[in-house]
Parts: sequence; structure tokens; C-alpha cells
Amino acid sequence: MTDPNDEDIVFEGALRPDTLGEFVGQERIRAQLQILLGAARKESRQPDHILLAGPPGLGKTTLAMIVAHESGSPLRLSSGPTITHTGDLAALLSALSPGDTLFIDEIHRLPRAVEEMLYLAMEDFRIDIMVGKGPGATTVPLDIAPFTLVGATTRSGMLPAPLRDRFGFTAHLEYYDASEIERVVERSAGLLGLELDGDAIVELARRSRGTPRIANRLLRRVRDYLVVHERGGSHDAIRAALMLFDIDEHGLDRLDRAVMTALVDQFRGGPAGISTLASAVGEEKDTIESVVEPYLVRVGLIARTPRGRTATPAAWQMLGRAQPSGL
Repeated sequence: MTDPNDEDIVFEGALRPDTLGEFVGQERIRAQLQILLGAARKESRQPDHILLAGPPGLGKTTLAMIVAHESGSPLRLSSGPTITHTGDLAALLSALSPGDTLFIDEIHRLPRAVEEMLYLAMEDFRIDIMVGKGPGATTVPLDIAPFTLVGATTRSGMLPAPLRDRFGFTAHLEYYDASEIERVVERSAGLLGLELDGDAIVELARRSRGTPRIANRLLRRVRDYLVVHERGGSHDAIRAALMLFDIDEHGLDRLDRAVMTALVDQFRGGPAGISTLASAVGEEKDTIESVVEPYLVRVGLIARTPRGRTATPAAWQMLGRAQPSGL
């Protein structure tokens, strides 16, 4: 039986650009990376370590793959939560070949001891291995192959300064504007052989929250709808498909609306803490904090305060509730 997550990976992989020239959006970062990688190629040296920071779904993993592709090197993939001990990192680093690109997703979740081993590896391309235990233990230096580390984080503020300082280049990815997301939708639809009219592309982009990953995910659902109902990619068909999958005109899904409703109805508009809201809607705290909250704050539906999250007048209005006086 096929794992749905595997299908998602295959689908997203088919839409990933291979070069910076194919990558849509993040124009300044693309230009900066072209200089960084181009200089390394001309001087036949290893590109500097790269830190990619920003909200989920904006292309950090894709850019890491492009860095490896344009450097002509293999890409080794890992993530912060899977590297739990220094031994895990030592095994990962010792298996690298000269010139490899190592991608560590969620790098802010590395344990402190692992971070300290990584400092030395990034600077001097060596690690210190502890041999033995107790008073007789000794440290043995181990040289590793020169590599380029690409780290990705959704919470750059959680990275310790010594780790941040060891990256030669740091890029902060921003949400896409409407025209950029429309280009993403148009490109992805073309790769899928899906014909959408201009208004349909605009409608789909408008509900994608400025995030290419969401745009591609919605496009997949839309394609399924059009196949089953044997409809063309018209504006009306796109609206019907998105309504069926519970994506409203503002790009809000069921969980977004559940959080807003809980904040307004159960907590009278707040303030309420993230953990409290997560319990109220039956979702993980990290999901609310990293996926739901950033967008609701960005579009002005909730606000962060020292005491917790509060619903804005726009949230009360969107839900059709009368905001009590004095709130």
C-alpha cells in the first residue's frame, strides 16, 4: 500500500526547480546566491556555509537542492530532530565525500553538544572523537572532507550566536506577493499539464497565503476535482473545488477558523496563550505556533500581546460576531 506522504514527496519533487533561473520569487536571495556560487566555481573552492531562515513552505529545501545542483555536488539530507547525539553527527560527517553539500533542516533543534561539535566541523573540517570512558578517556581528532553546510530554520532566533556566526551567508525568505504566487501556480500547472484560465490562476494564488508549498498543494486538490468532475480549469470550477476542500476566500482552512472561533467564543477575544488555544482546538502547540499563528497575525486577525493572543476587530467581523464594548 502506498504511503500518502510518499505521494506528496513525489508530487512536490516533480514541481521543484533545478536551477536558480527556474526558481520563482525571492529575487534578492537568488541574485546573492548566484554571486556566492559563481565565485566559488570560478575559484574552484568550496562555497561558504549557508543559512536559510523563514516560515515553512517558502522554498528552503528547494534552494538547498539547487545549491548542490549548481555546485555539481551530491546533497546529503538530515534534520535537527534526528541528530540526537554527537555520535549521530560524527557518523554523518565522516561519511561525506569532498565537495558534498549537507542539508540540515530544522537546525535550531540540534542538541547543544551536537552544535558544539558542528562548530569545529564547519570551521576546520575536523571533529574530536571521545575514546574510552572515565579518567582514561582521550580525545582523538578526525579530519573530515570539506563540505558546504546548508542549514534551514523557521526560528532563527533560537540559533545560538556561535552557530549563526559560522555561516558565511544568511538569507531570510519572505512571503511571496500576489504576482509571484501567480507565477508559481502558472508554472506548476504547466508542469502538470493543467490548463487554468487567468482568473482561475489569480483565485488559486489569492488563497495560497503567499506560500508556494500551499499553492502547489491546493493545485493538486484542484486537479483531482477537475479530473473527477471532468471540468475545465475555469474560475468557477476553482472556486467550487476550494470550497469543497474547506479553503475560504481569505485562504483560511478549518484549523485557522477553529483557532479564531475558540479565541472569540471561548475566551471572549483573549488574551489566551498558545498552549491554551492548542488544547481548545485539539491540535499540537507547535502546529498552532508555526503554521496557524504567523498567517493570522500577518493578515491582522489576531495579535500577540505580553499576556497572550487576542482577536482583532477584523476577526470578530469575519466570524460575524459583535465585539463586546470595552474589548
